[in-house]
Amino acid sequence: MANQKSELYFLLAVLAGVGLLVFFIFQPFIYALILAVIFATVFSPVHKRILSMMNERHATSAILSTIFVLVVIFVPITLLSTQIFKEATQLSETIVENGGTTGMMIWLEDMVRGLGITSLPASTFDINQYLKQGLVWLTEHLGTVFSNIAKIVSSIIVMLFALYYLFKEGSELKKNAITLSPLQDVHDETIFRKLEIAINSVVRGSIAVGLVQGVLTAIGLAIFGVPNPVLWGSVAAVTALIPAIGTSIVLLPAILFLFFTGQEPSALGLLVWGIVAVGLVDNVLGPKLVGKGAKLHPFLILLSILGGVTFFGPVGFLFGPLVLALLFAFLEIYSTVLRKRGA
Repeated sequence: MANQKSELYFLLAVLAGVGLLVFFIFQPFIYALILAVIFATVFSPVHKRILSMMNERHATSAILSTIFVLVVIFVPITLLSTQIFKEATQLSETIVENGGTTGMMIWLEDMVRGLGITSLPASTFDINQYLKQGLVWLTEHLGTVFSNIAKIVSSIIVMLFALYYLFKEGSELKKNAITLSPLQDVHDETIFRKLEIAINSVVRGSIAVGLVQGVLTAIGLAIFGVPNPVLWGSVAAVTALIPAIGTSIVLLPAILFLFFTGQEPSALGLLVWGIVAVGLVDNVLGPKLVGKGAKLHPFLILLSILGGVTFFGPVGFLFGPLVLALLFAFLEIYSTVLRKRGA
């Protein structure tokens, strides 16, 4: 008996050490792998339908499902990015033609003088000087920029490969995880079910909030006279999914555009609209939608989103609620075990 316990403890120690080593090896791709699990869960109904249409040919169905996810997610982003570049170019030309640059310089000078600074160096608002400094900085950090791009591309490739294998062998992986788990199978199923519900609730809730914010942004832009409100509303719907940035990446440039083209009342109106109509949606509607699906209190969901973003970074708005759902799953299992022992 003593030898068996020693063998078990040794095996657990080796397993923990090797597991930790594997974690550090996989660490650069942890986010990509977790995102693959999230996409596989959300698009699971689509994959099941494709699998049925392909007569249970798992490899072919997994390829088609991965392509479907790629098209649904990345093609709209690519098209929007291309259109944004075109519109941003036209917007800058419009500002220059309307004397927006000169107006901006005058406004900056007035603001600085309002602070009590009456004499300004001649080069204070030299745009060419700042452009040159920006180009020098970009040249010096070009290696870092390309390195970050390479990391993003490699993470996307890893995510797509992981997504393919999850579609192809996800059910087998789930069975193996249940077999290896020391918990009872019914408890393992509870954990998987809770996580699946939480993933679908967070993703679908975030998308619903993003669409609402995009529509409200488009309405505000149309009301206050910003060009191409539908396009920029679509961009806002996508950027609304990015924590700490959200629709501000669209609204702030639009407000500045209105201000520097001499439309100060419209700029103020759009600012108020962005804070009241658009900004409150994320803080009020988001936690309610996510909490309703996951059967968790909206306040806890809000805290898990904010804390998740702080701890995990931009993807924390997904990871935070998932960790919270996992905690409540284990609490439910613990409560069940205690009731059985009491009985």
